[in-house]
Amino acid sequence: MEQLLHYVWKHKLFPLKPLRTTDGMKLEVIDTGLWNTDSGPDFFNAKIKINGVLWVGNIEIHTKASDWKTHHHVGNTDYDNVILHIASEIDYEPCRSNGEKIPQMELHYPAYLLEGYNELIRTDHYPACYKIIPSLPKILMHSWLNTLQIERFEEKTKRISKLMDKYNNNWEDVFFITLARNFGFGTNSDAFELWAQTIPLRAVDKHRDNLFQVEAIFFGQSGLLDSVYDDYTDKLLKEYTYLKHKFGFTTSENCRWKLLRMRPGNFPHVRIAQLAKLYHTSQGLLSKILEAETIEQLKPMLETDTSEYWITHYTFGEISTPVKKNLSVSSINLLIINTVIPFLYAYGKYRGINRLTVRASEMLETLKPENNFITRMWRECGLEAAHAGDSQALIQLKKNYCDPKKCLYCRIGFEYLKKS
Repeated sequence: MEQLLHYVWKHKLFPLKPLRTTDGMKLEVIDTGLWNTDSGPDFFNAKIKINGVLWVGNIEIHTKASDWKTHHHVGNTDYDNVILHIASEIDYEPCRSNGEKIPQMELHYPAYLLEGYNELIRTDHYPACYKIIPSLPKILMHSWLNTLQIERFEEKTKRISKLMDKYNNNWEDVFFITLARNFGFGTNSDAFELWAQTIPLRAVDKHRDNLFQVEAIFFGQSGLLDSVYDDYTDKLLKEYTYLKHKFGFTTSENCRWKLLRMRPGNFPHVRIAQLAKLYHTSQGLLSKILEAETIEQLKPMLETDTSEYWITHYTFGEISTPVKKNLSVSSINLLIINTVIPFLYAYGKYRGINRLTVRASEMLETLKPENNFITRMWRECGLEAAHAGDSQALIQLKKNYCDPKKCLYCRIGFEYLKKS
């Protein structure tokens, strides 16, 4: 219930009577501070007056005052700037590391707030807040979706930054790994990322003009080429064995490819073949993407198909009806949404090129919204995505607020509790 106390403090849902500390001093709240969701004090840079004296610093909140000791804050200098400790049950006197006592305030949440919060977190199918969505002001929802869109950009930028640290700030390598991950289209995303991290790109670059050799390395590293099925796989295995010996690269045994209940066109064999063809034909792809100013310029850069073998195959050795395995328009759009646009944003932030971050947002808002179970759920709740920026925001809302039950951090949850 500590989160409810955070909520009460943040939104100043205090009793109507004058506020006082536990030792009777008059307390005035000027600014509740910035809500901190990471480690450290719960609110930063708050402003309060105690007996008319202005204090500026941090706020720490617990259900019981003795949680100060339970949470190992005793003697921790990170909490020396706490100017007020708040708790529902006062059973302890907290001190700074130098022994100074910290003023305390007893605070309780109203019964209606607990009741509304329980309604929010106990729902199973739709989020309980769906009842009020149609009645919310459009400007409020527009503002919240914009915030969520930026949050999602920042989240993807952090993922890219971690890969940059791992790969010595090599943008080409990190772009390939990110692109490969999104060639998994959800089901095989983790497997594709693990696989991509085993691809020796510098070695592949030396044979990039030969599609067969690119396929030999790609399939050899995937573990899918584990035996001879026909003449083509026999040749691939021999070529892979030669190249592996030549460059001395190692394979990974962690890739767990999924084929169960999957459409054949999404089999990892087909996706790897498409990625091999794209890598073969698109040298300098990242540079071209960074120069593109419109979605229409981007789309042809990601168009790809496969080598001739895959026209009559979905897996090795099993002949199927001839079908050219082009990357579909919807797949290209998803790659733009999940790879290209986040890379524009991340690169723009890293290099301090503001026009790239602005372009990323503008591009996202020119694409049609994604059609998946999350966007369909919100549509049924009365929240329609107007473009891909909105659909990304709705995915962020579902995964980062609804699923972990962070209703107290959500603007829709706030409106729900306000009306309850």
